[in-house]
Amino acid sequence: MSQIASVFAGLRARGEAALVPYFTAGDPDLPTSEALVRAAVAEGADAIELGVPFSDPMADGPVLQRSAGRALAAGTTLPRVLELVGRLRATISQPLILFGYYNPFFRYGVAELARDAASAGADGLLCVDLPPEEAHDLRTAARTANLDLIALLAPTTPPARIRTIARTASGFLYFVSVLGTTGARADLPSALPEWVRRVRQVTSLPVGVGLPARWRTAAPMGHRRGWRVFSEASGRRCAPLPPPARDRRSAADGQRVERRRTRRGALSGVPGADGLQAPGAAVPRLPALRAPRASRRR
Repeated sequence: MSQIASVFAGLRARGEAALVPYFTAGDPDLPTSEALVRAAVAEGADAIELGVPFSDPMADGPVLQRSAGRALAAGTTLPRVLELVGRLRATISQPLILFGYYNPFFRYGVAELARDAASAGADGLLCVDLPPEEAHDLRTAARTANLDLIALLAPTTPPARIRTIARTASGFLYFVSVLGTTGARADLPSALPEWVRRVRQVTSLPVGVGLPARWRTAAPMGHRRGWRVFSEASGRRCAPLPPPARDRRSAADGQRVERRRTRRGALSGVPGADGLQAPGAAVPRLPALRAPRASRRR
């Protein structure tokens, strides 16, 4: 069992959800990214996603486009992101997932990427723009390196294709909760719980979803197992940045507040989901890093 699968299995046994913060590596610089990841882990993150910045992030909205632009302007490259993974792995045990686009992966070499990512201490890869029909080389390289290759699903993915994707994916499935590019939304589609239920009918893999901010303080969502979300905190980086030390302190303070709320069952989500990707890309009031207990198990 992989480290990612082990984390989800442990949380499932306790009736809890996974919370997986997302950070654009190198925004605003790599030392700050490292400190923010450590702060997230200290406050209870179950796993970490590190976004590899890319110049043409076509699946992302303006918030994460700007985040990637800042990281690239700071000199962040894929080799430097792998160095960051190595530094983090030396002191943290939570799964680390590289989240990126195929162009940087291809230029680096997919076999070399999988080998070096595993050597640095990464646990999984997620490639945003690589359809499963074209993913054989990356899938083979990831399997050889004992890395999970996490796949994406959309509201428009038919059941037969969900089965096809799930057969070759590992770790968890990321269900894109809205159509269009990434970014904060005022609300979720009313059909999202039904979409997630359909996914769960055809696979036992954990399912992660993205939730807009206001859902995190609504009514308890019931038998969820985890969540996934991003963008909101990266958006705050569009304003002038606070000093890194204050940034980290405020982030940790915000996490403690949200963890207290989650213990009271104040968070909401989607029935049947297994993971939340938190908008961890920094700045004050980093959101909750511990999901509430589920009211029932599946």
